[in-house]
Amino acid sequence: FFQDFSKAMSQAGSSQFQEVIRQELEYSMKVELDKILATAHSNEIEHTKKDLEGFKKLFHRFLQEKGPSVDWGKIQRPPEDSIQPYEKIKARGLPDNIASVLNKLVVVKLNGGLGTSMGCKGPKSLIGVRNENTFLDLTVQQIEHLNKSYNTDVPLVLMNSFNTDDDTKKILQKYSHSRVKIYTFNQSRYPRINKETLLPIAKDVSYSGENTECWYPPGHGDIYASFYNSGLLDNLIAEGKEYIFVSNIDNLGATVDLYILNHLMNPPNGKRCEFVMEVTNKTRADVKGGTLTQYENKLRLVEIAQVPKAHVDEFKSVSKFKIFNTNNLWIALSAIKRLQEKNAIDMEIIVNPKTLDGGLNVIQLETAVGAAIKSFENSLGINVPRSRFLPVKTTSDLLLVMSNLYSLNAGSLTMSEKREFPTVPLVKLGSSFTKVQDYLRRFESIPDMLELDHLTVSGDVTFGKNVSLKGTVIIIANHGDRIDIPAGALLENKIVSGNLRILDH
Repeated sequence: FFQDFSKAMSQAGSSQFQEVIRQELEYSMKVELDKILATAHSNEIEHTKKDLEGFKKLFHRFLQEKGPSVDWGKIQRPPEDSIQPYEKIKARGLPDNIASVLNKLVVVKLNGGLGTSMGCKGPKSLIGVRNENTFLDLTVQQIEHLNKSYNTDVPLVLMNSFNTDDDTKKILQKYSHSRVKIYTFNQSRYPRINKETLLPIAKDVSYSGENTECWYPPGHGDIYASFYNSGLLDNLIAEGKEYIFVSNIDNLGATVDLYILNHLMNPPNGKRCEFVMEVTNKTRADVKGGTLTQYENKLRLVEIAQVPKAHVDEFKSVSKFKIFNTNNLWIALSAIKRLQEKNAIDMEIIVNPKTLDGGLNVIQLETAVGAAIKSFENSLGINVPRSRFLPVKTTSDLLLVMSNLYSLNAGSLTMSEKREFPTVPLVKLGSSFTKVQDYLRRFESIPDMLELDHLTVSGDVTFGKNVSLKGTVIIIANHGDRIDIPAGALLENKIVSGNLRILDH
């Protein structure tokens, strides 16, 4: 008995002890955040306070939760009718009054990211993608085309971050005469925390100069609070808008789909969905994408970071979890307002570790927009064609969308009819191509890739004008060597390695 008693006491002691430590950490954090707030100018106090309050809530939850946040035993396959095939939704056709349905829609693009992973300074949305058009240009062209075709007023809303806001606003002036109303709001700005001490590394509110590394935008899950706090959500509801279509600005497949919109506004069973997530079938390249599951009788998005280590391989299996989240989401504005006012949007915390330039290890706490699906009523997944997921994350992706695999029409890219397979080739460009400017320098023109299956390029390689690539092409220049693919060359099922230079007289 004595042993059991003392064991129970020590366990109670350890959880009490943890509680004391938690309280101390929260108190220290509060003290530090108050110090930071005290450095704000009078015109910054209000929004800095909101940001730091939001961060405090997130930090509180971070201290409460330990380990992966899903109980693997409770994860089930979603019920049949909770993920609808796109074909079925398209088969319903469109009503005559599609314009009145479109007038209830707002397009929201997540525009908080920088182009740093592709070696660019400034917002990623300003990188040229096709015929000098940037991601932002293509988005505006798509919506303008929609508004002109149907005589509607679909606005575009950009969620910027403190990293992208100034540059984006400067560029927006060029669209002042386009037939699209454009609004922006900023996502929150949260302090990065030292991994060891769990305290902010910022000493004051400024985020320029040496302080740029002290702050971060907390992931796109921040959209609900920021959109609400900006006042824009209420304004759009007052204008009669009912749904937002949210997607990443670098997903060139995320265009407004009239069939999905019609399904939302005129549901077959009379009961409207508050949240629709577009999912698509996994290929081997997508094993890390979040997947939709049934969990405690709700649809739930499970990301790889939440999966217990022992089950990661199972999570990645293409046979068990066949679909992944494209991050194209359709959400009811009234539901966002209701849940935000009740503080009832529940999203798992993503702990993102970073190492700063000086070698300091920090963590940033983030959330993902799709994770809120379980907080909404009557959620639905729609299994869409792969063509609605065309993200440009690397220069390998950029090569695909710049090539003749796609044709551009009114801002939308569609797969060329001359391509005989429905899938795109697998392209892997080596580290000499990582930065956009290096990539552009290495291609005199974009090769013909209509009949390409697989391309791997590694090392110091350049391509002349009008090169054609077919089948499987592997080009490897070893260290110190250089390969120049001559203008007009046709490479079909070829491996090129060593040193190849074509010299002009």
